[in-house]
This record gives sequence, C-alpha cells and structure tokens, in this order.
Amino acid sequence: MNVIPAIDIKDGKVVRLAQGKFNKVTIYSDDPLSVAHKWKGMGAQWLHVVDLDGAQLGQLKNFDTIANIIESVQIPIQIGGGVRSQDDIARLIDAGASRVILGTKVLEDPDFIRMEIQKWGDRIAVSLDCSDGKVAKRAWTSTSDVKATDLVKTLEGIGLFCIIYTDISRDGMLSGPNIPAIKEMCEATRIPIIASGGVASLNDIEKLLELSPAGLIGCICGKALYEGTLDLQEAIKLCSLNE
Repeated sequence: MNVIPAIDIKDGKVVRLAQGKFNKVTIYSDDPLSVAHKWKGMGAQWLHVVDLDGAQLGQLKNFDTIANIIESVQIPIQIGGGVRSQDDIARLIDAGASRVILGTKVLEDPDFIRMEIQKWGDRIAVSLDCSDGKVAKRAWTSTSDVKATDLVKTLEGIGLFCIIYTDISRDGMLSGPNIPAIKEMCEATRIPIIASGGVASLNDIEKLLELSPAGLIGCICGKALYEGTLDLQEAIKLCSLNE
C-alpha cells in the first residue's frame, strides 16, 4: 500500500480544507514546489495534487504550478480538481501527469468517462467523494442520490483501473479513516481503491493495511503530515514491511 502525500493548491498556496469547506482553509506553505520536494525527499513514491481553485470553478486554474511540480519532482503524480474536458486531460498527461482524476464528470457524462478510459487506460482515475455513502459533486457543494457502491458497478463495466474514495466528513479532521465504509467499497468492486480522509496516525495506517488483501492499494494523507501527527517515513517503512 502506498502512502501518498496530498498537496492541495488554492491561490498558489498549499492548504488544507476541513470537510472540503472552502471557508475553512488552513495555509501551510506559499511554495507548493518546495513541499513536493520535501515529501519526495522523505521517500514518497507518489504525490496527490489537487487544484482546489479548479475544483471550485470547474476548470484548471493552477496548471503552470502543477506542471512545474511534475517536471521538477519526477515521481509519479496524480492530479485532480476541475478536470472536466478532453483538453484538460490531454494537457495534464502531456505535462507528465501519471494519473488524471475525474470527479463530477462521472455523474454528468458517463460516456465521457468511457471514452477517456478507452483512450488513456490506467492513466484515468475516478474520485468518489462521499457523504453517508452517496456521491458528492461540484467540489463537494452538493450531494447526489447515487450510492457509491452502486456506481462502482458501472465503472467496473467500462474498465476503470483506480478509484479514489474519500469520506467527506472525515477529510481534514484527523478523526481516523472510515474503515467500515472503505471496507464496503473494497468488497463492492474489483477496481483497486485509494482511500482518503481522516488519517491521523500510524495506527490508522496499520488499520488500512489490513484492507490491502481486499484491494486497497493506497491512502492519501494530508493534514496529519502537515500537522506532524504522522511521520511520512515511518508510514512508508510500515507499509514496506507489510508488502
């Protein structure tokens, strides 16, 4: 299981939101590139970079910053936030993104997702950001009536390689991941899952590792790393011992 540091970018700064709320912002750095190098230097094998301005506005807003990180850091990076067109996907992949994450488009235009998977294969991932098991949309500003465990069946049928599953209520709260919900997702599909939301400590990593046999391939860590409640090197070492 990969431990994947998150770099959320808003107004050119590295921030964390509480439960995805744009009025609950904590700024951690004015320099996203230096943060990316920090996590790489501590052994990160992947980075999770989100354009929060893009997610809010529905179009990429921090492309130059993201492209600079990709070029400079040179480890696999998955990118999300406001990616809603073929041009956005192509721009990010041409810039060197290893994986592009689509969200709202899954609900609004399933045919679009199908075509992009056919074109790009495992370089496309889908983010299922959920509240009480139902998929949120539009930068978490509204919730659909679609159950995540139902939606994954459709995604499975079109050949999706990877799902990023986030429990919105846990995100940025350091309250521990929603293990039962993550387990339910893993059991509902053959698609590999990356969990996000709530990781606070090494103990949480241990709990998530127990889900590796069920298809959990990674966990995204944000606030715990920035607040120092989780040591990235210790988390990576723990995962390597359990491979």
